[in-house]
Amino acid sequence: SAKDMKHRLGFLLQKSDSCDYSSSQGKKEKISSSQRVSQEEVRKWADSLENLIHHDRGLAAFRAFLKSEYSEENIEFWVSCEDYKKTKSPAKLSPKARKIYDEFISVQATKEVNLDSCTREKTSHNILEPTLSCFDEAQRKIFTLMEKDSYRRFLKSPYYLDLVSPPGAGCRPENCKRNHTHTLDCNSNIISQCA
Repeated sequence: SAKDMKHRLGFLLQKSDSCDYSSSQGKKEKISSSQRVSQEEVRKWADSLENLIHHDRGLAAFRAFLKSEYSEENIEFWVSCEDYKKTKSPAKLSPKARKIYDEFISVQATKEVNLDSCTREKTSHNILEPTLSCFDEAQRKIFTLMEKDSYRRFLKSPYYLDLVSPPGAGCRPENCKRNHTHTLDCNSNIISQCA
């Protein structure tokens, strides 16, 4: 639920020495004080979508934002493609490629991403004899779509603004955007314990 995401994101990105969280792979990791995100790092996320999604906490924040907009399939597809490109065993390429195709690209896909018919057709052809680069074009298109659309909205959202505002800025009107239950409020800045 949105409230769960708010709490999870709050303690993911703020100090917490004892709380566990679920990473994108479902593993449990501890957040130590050395893993906190600096203001400088958070500001770098505004430089490019690449900076944002190549940082674990940035990826978590962006994923939470996309989930609030019901469009998390885009980042899930991108992450799946990144994972796919790290496949070492040639025997695993075909089943992994088929799984990604069925989940994100097929017209019956449960999490279908928005691809043009040409890219969809080319990708369908590519997975017949899968290589590590068979999703590259589709992944690039989805990255560009996120960069031009949802990334820009993310940078104006409380998911980002609450993190980049200086500590102790408080709940001033310009820092607090409570337009829906899916957004974070200023209280997320002080969440430091597991709910």
